[in-house]
Amino acid sequence: MKANLGKVDRILRFLLAFWWIGPLAPTYPYVWLNWALFALGWLALVESLLGFCWLQYMLGIKTCE
Repeated sequence: MKANLGKVDRILRFLLAFWWIGPLAPTYPYVWLNWALFALGWLALVESLLGFCWLQYMLGIKTCE
């Protein structure tokens, strides 16, 4: 698993994950939507820490130097 995320992409994913998982996370009247955002937040956090995104890998997108 080779890193395919650049520095800016990793920082933006980390901030987005922190917002979706943290205490200021948006809440919606649909419970399934809240859980989906929570799961996407964890996925973005893991991807930002690893520097690898499987979807970008499948699409052939590489944002790292």
